[in-house]
Amino acid sequence: MLSMGRMKLLGAVLLAASLLGTAARGEQSPWPDDPSRTCFFQMLSGVDGEFCRGDLEIIYPELGDVGCAYIPKCHQYRRRISREWGSPRVRYPQAEKSKKYVLVLVDPDAPSRANPRNRFWRHWLVTDIPGADLRTGNVKGLVLTDYVRPTPPPRSGYHRYQLRLYEQPAHEAIALSPEERVSLGAWAMESFVEQFQLGSPVASTQFLTKYYED
Repeated sequence: MLSMGRMKLLGAVLLAASLLGTAARGEQSPWPDDPSRTCFFQMLSGVDGEFCRGDLEIIYPELGDVGCAYIPKCHQYRRRISREWGSPRVRYPQAEKSKKYVLVLVDPDAPSRANPRNRFWRHWLVTDIPGADLRTGNVKGLVLTDYVRPTPPPRSGYHRYQLRLYEQPAHEAIALSPEERVSLGAWAMESFVEQFQLGSPVASTQFLTKYYED
């Protein structure tokens, strides 16, 4: 991932040159729906960019690492991430092999960023992930919430999909309450983190996307 100070168009275009065969990163092409044209990412900046730290990678087919980027509309990527692709690979090269980790993916903008009354909609929750697997990008652990594709409602603008990685305390059994298991929306994520003494994330990243026909 690019450093925060370099997450600008020039840096993204330079990165695109090194990612031939997957998807280029930079600014979206002026011909977003023409598959014959090169498709670029636009990197996040400002407060949204500052959320990304720790070199955490979230990797989808064709796109590669989408951390700290907008999902472009070209090549139907927004539709495919919402309708076709399954769970991404998650890679954290700094993971300690002897430790276990907790992965959380949430949408804090449900149903919209302007009115997030169902914020922290839970899209994925996995505990007991071995550090050795995270180093290679394989998420293998205890799945408490199956992966749910990003599906922003029509005309709700961009949604942030935030991936947080926590170091799991030794010998700590983590579980959702019966009430939490029956609902994904309006999840009290902070209370969950506090209850199981997860502390601050060791790494975090996010991508932004919106309804694919908007």
